[in-house]
Amino acid sequence: MTAQALRQKVGQFFFPAVFINDTEENIQETERLIKEYNIGGLTFFHSRASAATNYESKKKVIFNDDSYQKIKDLIVRYQKAASTPLLISIDAEWGLAMRIEKTPQYPYAITLGALPENKSNLVYEVGKQIGLDLKAAGIHYNLSPLADINNNPNNPVIGYRSFGENKEKVAHFAVEYLKGMSEVGILGCLKHFPGHGNTNVDSHLGLPVLNETLDELLENELYPFIKGIENNVDSIMIGHLAVPSLNDGKNTSATLSKPIIETLLREQLGYDGLVISDALNMHSVSKLYETKGELEWEAFNAGNDILCFAENVPEGIESILKNASPERIEESFNRIISAKQKVGILDETPFTSGELNFENASALNLEIAQNSITKIIDNFTTEQILEAQENKQLAKLSLYKNSNNPFFQTLNSKLNSAEFAFENPEDSNIQEIQKNLEPFETIIISLFVPKAKPMNNFEINTEVLTLLSDLLQTKKCILYVFGNPYVLPIIPNLSNASGLIQVYQDFEEFQKNAGIQFLENGICKGSLPVNIDIQ
Repeated sequence: MTAQALRQKVGQFFFPAVFINDTEENIQETERLIKEYNIGGLTFFHSRASAATNYESKKKVIFNDDSYQKIKDLIVRYQKAASTPLLISIDAEWGLAMRIEKTPQYPYAITLGALPENKSNLVYEVGKQIGLDLKAAGIHYNLSPLADINNNPNNPVIGYRSFGENKEKVAHFAVEYLKGMSEVGILGCLKHFPGHGNTNVDSHLGLPVLNETLDELLENELYPFIKGIENNVDSIMIGHLAVPSLNDGKNTSATLSKPIIETLLREQLGYDGLVISDALNMHSVSKLYETKGELEWEAFNAGNDILCFAENVPEGIESILKNASPERIEESFNRIISAKQKVGILDETPFTSGELNFENASALNLEIAQNSITKIIDNFTTEQILEAQENKQLAKLSLYKNSNNPFFQTLNSKLNSAEFAFENPEDSNIQEIQKNLEPFETIIISLFVPKAKPMNNFEINTEVLTLLSDLLQTKKCILYVFGNPYVLPIIPNLSNASGLIQVYQDFEEFQKNAGIQFLENGICKGSLPVNIDIQ
């Protein structure tokens, strides 16, 4: 094989990041990479400010209503520049909406994890609908779902993105999601091998360390990956986390560890599919090597086929050519070509098809809402509420949304009462709200948790927690929580609540369903997907 032919093959391992809201200069630079280096694919992000390592920075993410059209146009443009069709990938765990505004959003994995096992068909449908949405945009490869078992409540980065802490359910639901995508011809990916759930460091910013032995990992963390392998998962993403017990006691990231990828995943677990690195710009690995291209070689040498978010393409190609055996290059190249064949981009048929279907998404979200809503405390009756309303003793309080929300609107068909709202510290006065609530003995509270991530108490203001604490001690409170259930332990005196219902999402379908459930005293079919201690 000529040196040039080999170089062309090595280019296929590189999937640099591209951004929907990029400058023309950046777009032309990507076109140059595609033409000159025959790269294998691209991984789409919204904008440079929203890329993983900027999560905690103050860079402003600017929203654009035309992002969806932009990504479609960019994909067409980038494919035109490619002599080998590009495999287009994106993180769309809860749909294109994870990266692109004005596109259908589906529930977080933790919400799906609240569904009963016998409703796993809904998880399959989520995978299928997300697959159809990606296909409409011209995307072939979803870097989802998570196979991580979230058994650490202090996990800053997995949490709501995991199906929960029951290994069988996580495995079952992850496989259903993959099957749904596969049904419509979209490649899936289980991540973050060998398991990112029991960590308390964000690997975008530092290196988490797992201290489990191989036996412990086989018993728990690895279980969903093994089930995925049994079901022919298209690809597995390696996490930036260290597992010293698998790596001669060293704290090397799994992404750069031959014993974890080659020995454990390939040989012991018998996996021969595509292996993709987690983003190589993440600080847990990106700062390790001063020489450009060295990180890319180390990641390839460890056993990764695809180098995701590779930042040094020319240098990485040279480094691999200098160090890798032709056999190893051939192995990875063949896996990537097989994936491209599977999605049909190597034949002449155009891939893009269909439009986004918001109606299907809404109907599916409603069905998930009806089956995931979870009752945790139930010490009140509908009669007591009606009596409180009759005696002018009932009030409603909305936290972080105005009182004109679909939940309250649904309740108001039968339960008209005084309404109060705290939207933000600038526009709302907590003292005034507290004073206004004094005459009422029963309060229906809707808490719209501001953030899905646990940092800074999910961005819930201290005065809001103090208000909740006081109300729970002095009033009959029925609390509906629209957000991550891991918020529950930070609410003081929550065990005093007369009613506590976990709704998970604030989508309109979830809010309306919660209102109907309240008015009809309907059965809540969901169960908490994680263990939670309520104070």
